[in-house]
Amino acid sequence: MIMHTPMRKHIRFSPNRKTWPTAPDSSPLVRYGIVQGDTVYETDSLWSTETKDEFALTDIRLLPPCWPSKIVCVGRNYADHAKELGNPVPSEPLIFYKPVSSLLASGDSIVYPSLSQMVSFEGELGVVVGRQAKFVRAEDALDYVFGYTIVNDVTARDLQKKDGQWARAKGFDTFCPVGPWIVPAREVDFDRLRIRTWVNGEKKQDGSVQEMIFSVSAIIAYVTQFLTLEPGDLIATGTPPGVGPLEPGDTVRVEIEGIGALENTVVRG
Repeated sequence: MIMHTPMRKHIRFSPNRKTWPTAPDSSPLVRYGIVQGDTVYETDSLWSTETKDEFALTDIRLLPPCWPSKIVCVGRNYADHAKELGNPVPSEPLIFYKPVSSLLASGDSIVYPSLSQMVSFEGELGVVVGRQAKFVRAEDALDYVFGYTIVNDVTARDLQKKDGQWARAKGFDTFCPVGPWIVPAREVDFDRLRIRTWVNGEKKQDGSVQEMIFSVSAIIAYVTQFLTLEPGDLIATGTPPGVGPLEPGDTVRVEIEGIGALENTVVRG
């Protein structure tokens, strides 16, 4: 059966609810599917629309919706966010990486590490690469985008300031919640996307993707001048202003209308 729905939601999932969120695509526990209502229709791959077995959404374990070879992130890509932290607005994309081991699915718990006393949320639009990209021109860049998802770039702010570079502050296990699914790019009204973040029901962030300093096309063109993007790679495009602290016991929800909502609780490590 070929899926024809108003908005396709591509997921990775497991029928085994105990599957670890960082289970790779090579794991026999990992499957792919499309969500329609309360039903998951299994597919052969993340990219496929040909469906086979059906599962109730309540009976499966959501996984991060892609298994990237790399997570490429853009820092200070909203001018007001750079200013709120006392940083200059960058003249070119400020690139850093999060490790794949930091991936977390929607509904899972962010672990507040004992090494930090200041953990923050950063709601972001995520871009999932659809085909290999190298030396891409900006005018062609969107042809390489499979779809869009939601990212929370969780950050140990005190360690970020202490270390000078961001590998530790951004790289803790569970510090990259992603999901809940990927919506194909052609089904997204990009210019209308807004990133909204709530903590315990209180709205903290509300910013339009049109406020990005560097567009998705510009980011892909810039990044592919020095590295190759592979299918399934994830780009976190930066956070709007309003970032703030998380505490154990909090629930953080990042919502982008037209894509979905990524929700996680915070637990003490």
